[in-house]
Amino acid sequence: MKYDNLLDKYPIPKALKEEIKEELERLNVNKTTAKKIIEKCYEAYLKNLMEPGEAAGIIAAQSMGEPGTQMTMRTFHYAGVAEIDVTLGLPRLIEILDVRKNPSTPMMTIRLTEEYAKDREKAREIANKIEATYILDIADVATDIRNMRIIINLDEKAMQRKKLKVEDVKKKIEKGLKMEVVEEDGKLIIQISEPSFKALMDTFDKLKNIVLVGIKEIRRVIVRKEGDEYVLYTEGSSLKKIMKIKGIDFTRTTTNNVYEIYEVLGIEAARNAIIKEAISTLEEQGLEVDVRHIMLVADVMTVDGELKQIGRHGVAGGKHSILARAAFEMTVNNLLDAAIKGDVDLLRGITENIIVGQPIKLGTGDVELIAKLGGRR
Repeated sequence: MKYDNLLDKYPIPKALKEEIKEELERLNVNKTTAKKIIEKCYEAYLKNLMEPGEAAGIIAAQSMGEPGTQMTMRTFHYAGVAEIDVTLGLPRLIEILDVRKNPSTPMMTIRLTEEYAKDREKAREIANKIEATYILDIADVATDIRNMRIIINLDEKAMQRKKLKVEDVKKKIEKGLKMEVVEEDGKLIIQISEPSFKALMDTFDKLKNIVLVGIKEIRRVIVRKEGDEYVLYTEGSSLKKIMKIKGIDFTRTTTNNVYEIYEVLGIEAARNAIIKEAISTLEEQGLEVDVRHIMLVADVMTVDGELKQIGRHGVAGGKHSILARAAFEMTVNNLLDAAIKGDVDLLRGITENIIVGQPIKLGTGDVELIAKLGGRR
């Protein structure tokens, strides 16, 4: 608290002030030394500020693009959880910047509320509740071609583990197939009404795809102990459906699917997700990129209130300048569309001015000096 008055004199961001204050309190220095330290920090802060007219976008693009060339193309890596594969490296960075609706390896980290987080059995109970369970996970299925029927031999141990009753399975199958299921000697039998081999196989395929319990998108759940609590890792992601399940601490649950975060939690959460995912992807490869560059990219992708990819369907394709759009991709199409509509390019940006050979509005080119001639009036 004693350093607050000294810090208030300097126009430094709040987060930076807090960091300096914490460090000063840790060192417990006198006011004269503290003043010198704060002055040095302020000088360093000013040196790191961007000059007016600086090409912030180009530097941010280079700062992410250049390390991207050093990244491995190795797609899979065990990210802390040995059993789950996660896309990393360059393919993952491309996925983030393209805002893919269906990433190649969606995954969730689910944290639990206090009563479930400490108890392994309760954590396993939630895992069983959200993991998609199909008929082949709890039974052997055979086709009886002679009698045109499907016989389901239920595995009692698997049923107990998943806390399923025969009646529940029967109802789910009847609902999914819209056919009657008969129980005989602990087996479930589905009789095909028409004598057709195709109808039998079609019914068998439909039966395999019925989700008996859990969320369809979540293929596998792994329970791991981290510190003093149990955490669930999932293969597959469904943020919206997870919200409804009792025992899950939704405020600490995350997914690596940025588009899903945008749809469920909104644009601000999506911006934070882009920053977090990009940083973790680069750091995993041992690359250091200043967070401000990544923040600028995330800002450009989310500035309009909707998630846009960096590409011709998003940021680059949304530029006002016709020449800038044509210089990126689809050159002929862009010029042709503009000619048909009678669009005018006002040559206000960088790309279009380079194309026509004019000075660009950056650095010294951004300043226009006007001299008054003819003395004072």
